[in-house]
Amino acid sequence: LPLLTAGLCLHDAPSTQPGITPVATSSGSVHPSSALQPLPASRAMAATNFVDAAEASVHAVVHVQTASVVADRSNPWLSMLGLTEGRLAQGSGSGVIVDEEGLVVTNHHVIQGARTILVNTSDGMRYEASLVGSDPSTDLALLRIQADEPLPSLPYGDSDATRVGEWVLAVGNPLNLTSTVTAGIVSAKGRNIRLLEGDVANNVFPVESFIQTDAAVNPGNSGGALVNTKGELIGINTAIASQTGSYAGYSFAIPSSIVQKVVRDLREFGVVQRAFLGVQLDAVAQGLRIASVRIGGGAAKAGLREGDVIERINGHPVRTFPELQERLSRHRPGDRLTLAGIRDGKAYKTSVELGPFKPRQPMANAAP
Repeated sequence: LPLLTAGLCLHDAPSTQPGITPVATSSGSVHPSSALQPLPASRAMAATNFVDAAEASVHAVVHVQTASVVADRSNPWLSMLGLTEGRLAQGSGSGVIVDEEGLVVTNHHVIQGARTILVNTSDGMRYEASLVGSDPSTDLALLRIQADEPLPSLPYGDSDATRVGEWVLAVGNPLNLTSTVTAGIVSAKGRNIRLLEGDVANNVFPVESFIQTDAAVNPGNSGGALVNTKGELIGINTAIASQTGSYAGYSFAIPSSIVQKVVRDLREFGVVQRAFLGVQLDAVAQGLRIASVRIGGGAAKAGLREGDVIERINGHPVRTFPELQERLSRHRPGDRLTLAGIRDGKAYKTSVELGPFKPRQPMANAAP
């Protein structure tokens, strides 16, 4: 799992980025009238019974092991000549079976640069995995394993419907302790923690809208499951906030709303199909102001113009560029969105058809 330290996040798999480290591996009486009342039995049961959810999820969570060759610069003479020797580096993380035919979702940083990927299931079986596709913009990757029988898989839950304060379980392989289950609550939603780094040259434009929880997560949990009390997958555990590299109270998961779309695209196309709005934006108090409109883009065709303020997409508030980026990330080119906001002091609403993603160009530019 990436470790968030002083604004940086440290990762589970070998990384060359500075500061990046794997986490793949008063008493008194109470007046009767003011006493707290117990929860109704049905609500109390839902809040505390994790057994069924744990049993349903542990068999669908796997241990992902990787091997890669990295440059060894320990020999100063070779380094002076610009020559380096390769050495074998091993990584470890978790994954989630999302299809009984053997599709496994994990984090991009868990398998990045791997020459071989092994998947170990809870019943002791080991499989060599093939990479279906990987998406650094969301830090997700899709693997495939071949099994003789249908594999246990996790159904998706609705991360949008998940509420702050709900109980959740984190399932994974922290510190090589397989099939570990921890519990916590959803602490916040829609977190942008600047975990992922953009790379315009390689068309990497980070999409972050993490679910924050206080479920214990440690190195090795990256790519593991965040499930609700129904045993449904609502997120992929990805990062922790810590000063030490180990769990210190907060962890972050990619919501299932993003996971499902990325998995569909990688399965069908091998790459994520990203849509393009065609505007450059400034952040203002009530939303996002259009600084410029790209000629021929979906926004221009819909009649959007400079000075318009975007406040909602399909009824969902968007106050920051990351929020808008996350909403756009759920869609493919050709999808239509309803945008609402303010134009010349009056409310407007319009339908926009998203265009194809343009290389080296973000889905909607944020003005500097």
